[in-house]
Amino acid sequence: MSENDDIYKKFSSSTPKSSNLKNSFFVPFLSGLLGSALVLGLAFGVPNIRKSLISSNNSNNYGSSDTIQTSNSGVVDYVSLNNYSDTAVYAASKVLPSIVGIKVEYTVKSNLMQGVSQLAEAEGSGIIMSSDGYILTNNHIINSSDSSVYYEVSEATKITVYLYNDETPYEAEVIGTDEETDLAVLKINKDGLTAAELGDSDSIKIGEFAMAIGNPLGMESSVTSGIISAVNRTIDSEDGTTYTLIQTDAAINSGNSGGALVNSEGKVIGINTLKLSGTGIEGMGFAIPINDTLDIYNQLIENGKVLRPYIGVSGIDLSESEAEYYNLPVGIYIKEIQSNSPASSSDLKTGDVITAINGTKVENMDELNDIKEKLNIGDKITLDVYRNGKTRTVEVTLGEQP
Repeated sequence: MSENDDIYKKFSSSTPKSSNLKNSFFVPFLSGLLGSALVLGLAFGVPNIRKSLISSNNSNNYGSSDTIQTSNSGVVDYVSLNNYSDTAVYAASKVLPSIVGIKVEYTVKSNLMQGVSQLAEAEGSGIIMSSDGYILTNNHIINSSDSSVYYEVSEATKITVYLYNDETPYEAEVIGTDEETDLAVLKINKDGLTAAELGDSDSIKIGEFAMAIGNPLGMESSVTSGIISAVNRTIDSEDGTTYTLIQTDAAINSGNSGGALVNSEGKVIGINTLKLSGTGIEGMGFAIPINDTLDIYNQLIENGKVLRPYIGVSGIDLSESEAEYYNLPVGIYIKEIQSNSPASSSDLKTGDVITAINGTKVENMDELNDIKEKLNIGDKITLDVYRNGKTRTVEVTLGEQP
């Protein structure tokens, strides 16, 4: 029952005197109510009047980019979003001229029908690192490993780069690639480009502003924003390679690979590389920290490849249970020694168990490689190995990984 019905019932059940009161009170009340409703109805039915009323209400209460917020005490306050919007606009406008779209052409050959092949295309993104045309991107964009028993994908037959606000296609040369870090460097013949400003990926914090910029689904110069969800996140890719990455909830889609993850200052802090997808998965993208790319970038320009120190053994990680079962120490069981390798020129033997490198205990191949990668080609290392019930020290001179 409405308030008007209550009023009507109260006065209609009273004496005739009350009936007069009803006529003098209720009729004007109802008329006023209907009149107000009519005015409001007309106002919201006429665009100009409706716009005037809404604009007036907004101007008296909150700014156009504000949002209301209720505190624990129940007091309503509002928080301005102008600063957030200005931050996003600034970051995007600063870095967009330094992001390129990349189109790659491949040849796909059928393994089932001899002589049958066709042209295929893929798209990605890249970051301008110097004004004279050097571009950093992902290796998987220009070197596809998407082959199977049914078909083979060739190396890129043509790579085209598109600059921001420039429809001119620029053919790119591959300067160097590195599959292990999924990085590559391209070069186009053009000067006067806007090189990206790099940030410090070692100093980023969980929760800070992040923006992903690239060429998703061929839509050049697209930006998405979010936050840093995690740092030093270890992720295994489909090919089994392990990466240590920045996690973000800024949307990353196919074609964003090789593009930039930037901070609130418009400085590049990462290279967009991976995303998790599937039912129930949302907002999980990953970027290579920019600090981890700089040495690779310089080596690819200088050498066309990355020079890595090399021992030349393949091994099996022994867990505690396995070591106990075989009566061996926890460590790396040498399964194979590669010919013409530094290991083959040393006293290492198959069946040895490596337990330490340069005095630091190691329990698996990843720990061994982490230490080895910080050393240089030509450095001498000492390995503690367990053999025939005894531990001995073997010296190996690191070579260049083939």
